[in-house]
Amino acid sequence: MKKQLGKGNLILCGFMGCGKTSVGRRAARLLNREFCDLDQYIEQKEGLTVSEIFARFGEEGFRQREARAVEETAGLPGLVIASGGGTVLREENVRAFHRQGGAILFLDAPLPALQERLKNDKRRPLLQVPDRRRVIEELFRQRAPLYRAAADLTIDAGAPPVTVARRVADVVLGLDIQDKMR
Repeated sequence: MKKQLGKGNLILCGFMGCGKTSVGRRAARLLNREFCDLDQYIEQKEGLTVSEIFARFGEEGFRQREARAVEETAGLPGLVIASGGGTVLREENVRAFHRQGGAILFLDAPLPALQERLKNDKRRPLLQVPDRRRVIEELFRQRAPLYRAAADLTIDAGAPPVTVARRVADVVLGLDIQDKMR
């Protein structure tokens, strides 16, 4: 796994609001890699926002597009990829990332922090419901074990994005240095 973390793509996974995009941008800069936000990649390919894709094609239609985007981005070298909140919940996506030598890092943020970060969110289709706090809690409880199962490494994401990005970079660079010493 050490070689995977240092050499292949880094895929950040975790619950909505855990910081995949903001941490990913910063970590990519620190590691001198390109950044790819999977949702933005899908939006560019489709010419529609994620919300529009959900509205037109439903969640399953979005997940099909997401699986294609995973296959495409997994094969591109030198990326830090911010996956969507549901991306690694599908085993075929996890396999596709790993098949191309990618390492999945779970950004583990505590539920209260996620509740606070998401309280006014207007973008995420799954949260546009009357009882948002309950939905967040239920989804978090369902998804957290799946994120842990998919991840090669868990990173504490309860801190500000700059701190979490440094944690990611420190882990990757530390492993890269260990590999070079062998």
